[in-house]
Amino acid sequence: MPADWAALWDELLEARAVPSGRAAAACLARPRSAEQAAWLALYRPLLEARHAQARADGLPWALAQLGQSLDGCVATASGDSYFVTGAASLLHLHRLRALCDAVLVGAGTVAADDPQLTTRRVPGPNPVRVVFDPAASLDGRARLLHDGLTPVLWLCDSRHAESARARLHGAGDAGAAGDAHPAAPRSSQVLPVDGLLDADDPGRGPDLAQAFRALARRGLRVLLVEGGGVTVSRCLQAGLLDRLHLVIAPVIIGTGRRGLQLPSPARMADCLRPVARRLPLGDDMLWDLSLRPADAGMTAGAQTPA
Repeated sequence: MPADWAALWDELLEARAVPSGRAAAACLARPRSAEQAAWLALYRPLLEARHAQARADGLPWALAQLGQSLDGCVATASGDSYFVTGAASLLHLHRLRALCDAVLVGAGTVAADDPQLTTRRVPGPNPVRVVFDPAASLDGRARLLHDGLTPVLWLCDSRHAESARARLHGAGDAGAAGDAHPAAPRSSQVLPVDGLLDADDPGRGPDLAQAFRALARRGLRVLLVEGGGVTVSRCLQAGLLDRLHLVIAPVIIGTGRRGLQLPSPARMADCLRPVARRLPLGDDMLWDLSLRPADAGMTAGAQTPA
């Protein structure tokens, strides 16, 4: 990190907070070293998205982050993921949370990891936490639903909303000792989305665009999709991501849980080959991947200093 990173991060947070893009533009326009320029380029898209006009398609600007091993796994076969990537990558993830309006994780990640999804490792505001659970499969006991640290949206199909509300507020869901779990704070609520699941074709999978638009309508315009691998893969396949931060750690897991899982084209010529740049994060390597043609000005394959 640049030696004056703390001051630079304060400037980025100030630029995040202002109602117009002028302060952000001023901050981004004056890197004082090559190291600063590299880090500003990494976080620039989040600030620019915050101050851009609302999109005509009603979608938020979305970045996904995924940390995986050299052989493409996000966890061991048993589900252990503590920790695939190193401390520097974890700090980067918390910075992304601080610069976004909301962070979204799938129900599988909540069930397996019971994450907090806060910015406790860096200065900066906590994002709204979104649990993407179309069929309301969770039992309502997840830590983030009850800690009251920052708002939580349990996002599900409208047909499952009442079931989710009952579990969220402890109605008839007894714990091991026969007691209902504590009622959720008022900052936690169920967000029902019509048509998230296809009633006539249950195997079709959730309509992620509907979920994203529901979040944008609540003013959540900059979205971080944090996991897990299935949720990130679905968002990428649906064309909903503007950017992907893929962090590769120098570890080999073997037969573990895969990260990105996409249909394979028959020809290499048809494979997704995003414009990319690299940035070392401690022993890990971050691939900053642009998924929109408008970002083609990035230097493909260029390694920026850190």
